Amino acid sequence: MKAYSGERTIDGIKVTVDGQPLDERYDIERFTTMGFEWTYEGTEPHQLALALLADHLGDDERARALSEPFMKLVVADLDNDWVLNSNDIDAALKRVSEPDG
Repeated sequence: MKAYSGERTIDGIKVTVDGQPLDERYDIERFTTMGFEWTYEGTEPHQLALALLADHLGDDERARALSEPFMKLVVADLDNDWVLNSNDIDAALKRVSEPDG
């Protein structure tokens, strides 16, 4: 099971997957040139949602399709420092897929 984490440090934002930097995945789609952000809805949180889903799902097109609702449901609501694991992401994707999600 993968572990994703984000933290705000004196040197800026740090997002990792299993302790390694998470790729922004600009190769799929570039929503911003400013990197990752969270705690609100916007282009930087959208980039984070895309990167998280692309890594988790291993399916770039599905990640792109689900990135906006995932950003609104999960990324916009993350604390300043956060940890998500594969089960957390799967549970959120199930909620995104539900009719009321």
